[in-house]
Amino acid sequence: MFANEENGLRGGTKYTEEAKAKNEKHIFALESDAGGFTPRGFGFDVTDEQLNKVKKWSDLLKPYGCGDLVKGGDGSDIGPLNRVLKTPTAGLNPDSQRYFDFHHARNDVFENVNKRELELGAINMAALIYLVDKYGL
Repeated sequence: MFANEENGLRGGTKYTEEAKAKNEKHIFALESDAGGFTPRGFGFDVTDEQLNKVKKWSDLLKPYGCGDLVKGGDGSDIGPLNRVLKTPTAGLNPDSQRYFDFHHARNDVFENVNKRELELGAINMAALIYLVDKYGL
């Protein structure tokens, strides 16, 4: 629940600094910052062993359009957690075909968000969190 990617990653960097100072252990971090379009999968910054485990969940997510589980692509805001604290991280990968039709444009407003696509992303993120919680990494 932090941000500020466009202004030097200050939010994610500060969050990581605070977590390190408090000796916190983060189990997993998930980011969505590639648009609210139809979800296709997740990109993970995890060990190869963890990625092999996660890939076994593909068939569980595939019916909801999110079975493409790949290495890399967690997201800028949670990158410091991965680099500094070695926290496993992932990012939602939605369909990117319309991303630059909206990204930082005048029409990049909530009224132009497709509710169903946004809900599908949220559902898939919740499903991934559930799988991480139930089976661990």
